[in-house]
Amino acid sequence: TGFVLSQLDLSQVVSKASPQVHVAGARRDEPIAIVSMACRFPGGVEEPEALWSLLSRGEDAITEVPPLRFDIDAIFDPDPDATGKTYTRWGGFVGDVTRFDASFFGISPREAKSIDPQERLLLESTWELFERAGIVPSELSGSDTGVYIGISGNEYLGLSGMDLNDADAYSILGTTHSAVAGRISYWLGLE
Repeated sequence: TGFVLSQLDLSQVVSKASPQVHVAGARRDEPIAIVSMACRFPGGVEEPEALWSLLSRGEDAITEVPPLRFDIDAIFDPDPDATGKTYTRWGGFVGDVTRFDASFFGISPREAKSIDPQERLLLESTWELFERAGIVPSELSGSDTGVYIGISGNEYLGLSGMDLNDADAYSILGTTHSAVAGRISYWLGLE
């Protein structure tokens, strides 16, 4: 995996956009800046400095499936054609996704258990990036701030053991990726 960070001139970006965006963007000629970062990656990486260290040492963050995740012995088969099985015991696993402080984010315990771990990690890392930048999140309330998220993998509802017949508003909201940016925006008081 490679990471390329470059400084972009905002006027170049908006000149290719719609005329309305161009007019608004023409007032700003400052470059886009990354003011803070937070991350969670396999290999125990829970901060940008650890990611850089892992990459610069050329280390591999792939490990055997942790027992906390699932019983690999129950689904492993060395035959790649075996139906309903996996032929690998290895993968890239982010740390303990069960340690989520739901009350910190104003989420009830009942709702928290239905929230996809990806969303939990996004909430935690969002808070961390504000801490790292020295920004008080409540100061963003009502500001012109946007939340943009790339998220994938939609298997948590099925993997959580919840019967789809028992699904409720929390389980649907907590596993619907389209709602993640909205939850973070709501939590921050963005409009």
